[in-house]
Amino acid sequence: MNRALLVAGSATLAQGKIYFSETFGDGWESRWTVSKWKESEGTAGKWEANAGKWFKDEAEDKGIQTAEDSRFFGIATSFPSFSNEGKELIIQYQAKYEKDVECGGGYMKIGPKLDDLTTFGDPTPYNVMFGPDKCGYTKRTHLIFNYKGTNVLKKSDLSYKQGEDAGISHLYRMVLKPDNTVRVEIDEEKIYEGSIKEDWEVLKPKEIPDPDDKKPEDWVDSSMMDDPEDKKPDDWVEEKRIVDESASKPDDWDDEEDGEWEAPMKDNPAYKGDWSVKRIENPAYKGIWEAKKIANPEYVDDDKVYSYADFGFLGFDLWQVKGGTIFDNIILCDDVAEADAFAKKWKALNEVETAKKKEEDEAKKAESADAAEGEDDDDADDDKAEAEEM
Repeated sequence: MNRALLVAGSATLAQGKIYFSETFGDGWESRWTVSKWKESEGTAGKWEANAGKWFKDEAEDKGIQTAEDSRFFGIATSFPSFSNEGKELIIQYQAKYEKDVECGGGYMKIGPKLDDLTTFGDPTPYNVMFGPDKCGYTKRTHLIFNYKGTNVLKKSDLSYKQGEDAGISHLYRMVLKPDNTVRVEIDEEKIYEGSIKEDWEVLKPKEIPDPDDKKPEDWVDSSMMDDPEDKKPDDWVEEKRIVDESASKPDDWDDEEDGEWEAPMKDNPAYKGDWSVKRIENPAYKGIWEAKKIANPEYVDDDKVYSYADFGFLGFDLWQVKGGTIFDNIILCDDVAEADAFAKKWKALNEVETAKKKEEDEAKKAESADAAEGEDDDDADDDKAEAEEM
């Protein structure tokens, strides 16, 4: 579908507006600009149109794919600038890992107007970064908000869907609301809904420790102490090694040539280990001391932490050890019905992919069973042959 027509036509909708949409149909190359940020280093990866191994309709299900391994991938597009102040903003797209990236991202960046899209890269300021990210055992769905020039990560990670089922498309939706809350859905399932003020450190804390409050000198914050009545027994032996008194100097030992003879050491049979005093609860313990809280003079509330004056571009700025990721069906809008229409495209594709994966898994299982059965037959033939020889 032609993106320009979607954007222009959405202005007449009564219930909402589509700010941007892309299904990567014919002519997508003219609407997107490949970044040159890593070109001079020779690490810039190529993009190509691809529907992947499994699809419902190859032409309809084509997206853009990271086409190489161990590369930086950058591509961006622009649209008429808009602000989300006073209304919900829905950011939605689908991503499919054709193979486990091992270490790499599948997230999207959306930000203010960018004059030269060829410069798009890691240093480029953005408003929101959203989508899957993995490196080794660290796996999460990123959701980062830029607040007054600082990129702020969520205090705790959002769950991750990609990687465990290569070849299956996942749908990512984020809804940014005027009440300073945000909702995140993956595959039409809510994985988070909460307050930006509470779950992102966008604002200074309301209270801070009083810098003038000092811990009393007699404050005891050790919960355990040495037992003053516990003494090391007189017969406790801590020497692990002792001189072997039974050893004698060899008859051929020459003090002038070999040096002064010393008896060798041996393990001490009476050794009991290092002695340590028993620990008991400290009766004087008062707890962990904390300075009293006072109002933070730097705290300033903001009822518009959700709001951005300018959205004008979006793009993918990624590092991937293994490429092959396919992105498709992107939409920015303020109407859930429009986002749901795009979600139907994902649903239809996902059902096909899931069925194909099940077929493939069952075929591999059957193949493994046949191979195992063949090995058992070979072993039986070998046993029979050996018995006949005997």
